[in-house]
Amino acid sequence: MRRALLLGILISASITLSAQKMNTNKKAVIASVESHKENLIKISDSIWALAETAFEENQSSKILADYAEKNGMKVTRGVADIPTAFTATYGSGKPVISILGEFDALPGISQKAQPTKEPLKDGAAGHGCGHNMFGAASLGSAIAIKELIEAGKLKGTVKFLGTPAEEKYFAKVWMVKAGLWDDVDVNISWHPGANIEADVQSGLSLIDFIVEFYGQAAHASADPWNGRSASDALELYTTGINYYREHIRPTSRIHYHIQDGGQVVNVVPDYSKIWVRVRDPKRKIMLPTYEQVKKMAEGAAIMANVDYKISLVSGIYETLVNRAGGEIMQKNLELLGPISYTEEEIAFGKAIQKATGKPEVGMDSEIKPLRETEENPGGGSTDVGDVSWNVPNINLSVTVAPKDTPWHSWAVVACGGMSIGHKGMVYASKAMAMTMVDLFENPKLVEKVKEEFKTRKGDEKYEPMIDGPPPIGGN
Repeated sequence: MRRALLLGILISASITLSAQKMNTNKKAVIASVESHKENLIKISDSIWALAETAFEENQSSKILADYAEKNGMKVTRGVADIPTAFTATYGSGKPVISILGEFDALPGISQKAQPTKEPLKDGAAGHGCGHNMFGAASLGSAIAIKELIEAGKLKGTVKFLGTPAEEKYFAKVWMVKAGLWDDVDVNISWHPGANIEADVQSGLSLIDFIVEFYGQAAHASADPWNGRSASDALELYTTGINYYREHIRPTSRIHYHIQDGGQVVNVVPDYSKIWVRVRDPKRKIMLPTYEQVKKMAEGAAIMANVDYKISLVSGIYETLVNRAGGEIMQKNLELLGPISYTEEEIAFGKAIQKATGKPEVGMDSEIKPLRETEENPGGGSTDVGDVSWNVPNINLSVTVAPKDTPWHSWAVVACGGMSIGHKGMVYASKAMAMTMVDLFENPKLVEKVKEEFKTRKGDEKYEPMIDGPPPIGGN
């Protein structure tokens, strides 16, 4: 009892000290997020329940856009020829600080907000990457800054971008090409995670493409010699890919998903289709690997005596790190301090860990120090990378699930629909708003961030890896 009391006194003292170090505008954005807190949670929970996937986020997008509009921001819907993409702006002049908001879900991982696996709806999608919280938190930050601009406390423009289809098609690439960041000085982003840190690590570049094989159908038993199997070509192609894995760089990755391998056993298939993805931490290494994997499709077609077609889906850049921006974010995380959890939330987290075979240690909510940037970080990919090659990007990770939770899984969906996720979302909203306050108040910080961006980018010219309009209604 005495230990708990002492801990409470220490936490209280720490919070008081942090509050003393915050200026008036930072206190104001924290108060703003608190005032919108219940609505932000409702927005997040609504998007969580809808669980709409890439380019189908019609209701999720509308919920966010409507709330931005209700709070006095100028909303433009359907930007970049994408029905679910939108912008919400307020203010005028420089600096222009933008903030990203994602809201798409992942197929097939529907889950109730409970620590045992049970779908909310069989076969439905779920927010296994926490994008229901992503969009809501970012909008809360944008509104907090909008209120300060409206009150005359800050000068400049805040711009929220509703960015759909991050999990499959990477809509930000088309949004970049449409010029939606051309007037922006600095971009802010965050991602739900299992720890709290100013994120100064890159991700992996990647490219997605579809290979289709076209053969000749025939009866598989009566006259197979009259057939040319598209399925044979597909199998030869995947075999070639799997042998090639031995000869690519250790940092590179090749994935594929067979989308059509034939329909029935007694017909020689005249059509097959496969989605292929190539990744590497460096785009300049990823591209030659991609070219070789494309050549292998031709080889497979020749061996099976069929025709083939390759269609580019989209490709994304690795994230261009900005440590100057990370340092600004880091100071604000240290001002905010760690997230605290109730006994019930800790028990929920440990139950998630037990169910997924992880050590039952609960949440990791300590503020991590600013890490050194790794040369080959591994991990995943994001179209935030394309934004980061066009404008300086400051990124943040915030705990919304227990330590070591499998990502893109039912476990993250469960946490995102209850108070563990809610707390992380509100925390992220405050941290990003405080960082934006620094940028609006101090032009020298903006210039420092922009100078590092120019140095890291060098003379490399950004070229969007897309060919044609966004695949709305694609599969």
